[in-house]
Amino acid sequence: MAHEVRVETFTARMRRRTHRVRIGLRKAAVDYFRGDGSDWIALVALLFAVPAIAAGTMAAPLWCPPSALVLPIVAAGLLLRPSSVLLMYAAAAAALIVEASVIEEYANVPVVTPGDILVVGAVGFSGLIIAQFRSRVGVPWRRGGTMLFDLRERIRVQSKLPGLPRGWHREMALRPAGGQSFSGDFVVAARTNGGRTLEVVLTDVSGKGMDAASRALLLSGAFGGLLGSLPPHQFLPAANGYLLRQDWTEGFATSIHLVLDLDTGDYELISAGHPPGLQFSAGTGRWEQKGAEGPLLGVYDGAEFEPVKGTLCPGDVLMLFTDGLVESSERELSEGLDRLTGEADRYVASGFHGAAWHLIEAVAKDVNDDRALLMICRD
Repeated sequence: MAHEVRVETFTARMRRRTHRVRIGLRKAAVDYFRGDGSDWIALVALLFAVPAIAAGTMAAPLWCPPSALVLPIVAAGLLLRPSSVLLMYAAAAAALIVEASVIEEYANVPVVTPGDILVVGAVGFSGLIIAQFRSRVGVPWRRGGTMLFDLRERIRVQSKLPGLPRGWHREMALRPAGGQSFSGDFVVAARTNGGRTLEVVLTDVSGKGMDAASRALLLSGAFGGLLGSLPPHQFLPAANGYLLRQDWTEGFATSIHLVLDLDTGDYELISAGHPPGLQFSAGTGRWEQKGAEGPLLGVYDGAEFEPVKGTLCPGDVLMLFTDGLVESSERELSEGLDRLTGEADRYVASGFHGAAWHLIEAVAKDVNDDRALLMICRD
């Protein structure tokens, strides 16, 4: 009796497991065919392409060589999921075997050479790596370009400066390292205090180009939410705490916060390990460094940031920039500042409208680092 009970229990357990496996397979099939809608269509089309190419090779091997199988293999790596890619590769391998056996049997000519097998195998391995990367990222190949374009546009929109009242002019130029579309430098800005105050935060995330772009996007969104929501002197401490909570391996950043009264021209600069600002005084015709003290963001908790004050009179200009513009392994900061002010002097007589991009080109055109330059001019 006990033996029969144990057998029934075992049978019931196996029945439940079989039922769960069947439901899981059914769900996976439904998700596969409904999840993308075009993945299975591409799989069927490519599976038909493989025997078509094999037939073409057997009919006219000079016009359709065995290496033509790399075409559906490349398409599979770009379009299909890894499981579908493996199925495609099995079909391609079967096609190579059929081509080799059939053609050599009837034509007595070795059409499929070791070189063909090597080429098809190498392309297949590369395609599988691409498919696994896409699966891990979760972005289809045909939408990856759109996602990157949207990412770039989002960074550009978030770095847009607000309009200023009559008598003020602002410019922003940003050039990523290596001619890429993404940068670790970004700007967030807002008009606060009923529009009377301009707050601008220029940040340089550790790293450069694509390596820093994702962190720059995350931080720009967070900093944009903090800006204007907190009193100016609390912004950098809050940004420092946010960066520490991310617990990134390479998680530090430099930042400079400008708080400008658009009625009086009085301003404060609050820095977190950032290069000093430069102010041109129309009264003296000279440039003055405006260097505030403060540690890097994301290094330690409880950091304090001391502001430096100044005033922009009519004709004055304030420049804020990242270290890629004035500092490199071959050039010290003081030398870079001298070169920047020397080039900027050329625009004093004609005005600084349109000068930001030209200054980056003149001072740091070939520097392999992200470069950003912000100019606030009082006409």
